[in-house]
Amino acid sequence: MRLVIARCSVDYTGRLTAHLPEATRLLMRKADGSLLVHSDGGSYKPLNWMSPPCSFQTVEPDDEQSAAGVKELWRVTQQKTGDTLTVRIFEVLSDTAHDLGIDPGLDKDGVEAHLQVLLAEQIELLGDGHTLVRREYQTPIGPVDILARDASGAAVAVEIKRRGEIAGVEQLTRYLDLMNRDPLLAPVQGVFAAQEIKPQARTLAEDRGIRCVVLDYAEMKGIESGRPRLF
Repeated sequence: MRLVIARCSVDYTGRLTAHLPEATRLLMRKADGSLLVHSDGGSYKPLNWMSPPCSFQTVEPDDEQSAAGVKELWRVTQQKTGDTLTVRIFEVLSDTAHDLGIDPGLDKDGVEAHLQVLLAEQIELLGDGHTLVRREYQTPIGPVDILARDASGAAVAVEIKRRGEIAGVEQLTRYLDLMNRDPLLAPVQGVFAAQEIKPQARTLAEDRGIRCVVLDYAEMKGIESGRPRLF
């Protein structure tokens, strides 16, 4: 990765036209060929950028550009669209390059797969007397996250989401419709479990006789207020 802090102006031409007047900015050129233009604000979002696949050229400024103070000119062209990002550099304040190596990627915590494992291990969170039958119970239209039985032995189908929305309720409704046609399972109750359940989703679920359960991921992991909890 090359990081250049420079006084520059930037012009984007193609499907749209945009201009950034001369100012001090961070120019980030990544190994994948992309170029991002950042200011000292706006959080993570660049002011302008060019995504790969693209070509990069350093062009000598012409006489008119040199007279205007341009020391170096970058031209980045998107290979699929032909859009062009032109950076006119008036002064370089810092120019460094770093080999970051291969990034292992983001290891997400608290995703639906983690919630499913934890709820299967702590099935009593659904209520006293609940027992696990199996995870990923197959139906003709896909697997329901957890199949359990309550204290009376009735089947319980659980759909787990990180954020519970209407689409998740509709998904569970389809599973229940099919599962309730199986005489070995029927009647099957539905439980919609999530870390957060939107009010509209809760209203729809309750209208269809589906119980909603809010999951506290930190507590399920045995962590409370940032401290390990043994009991």
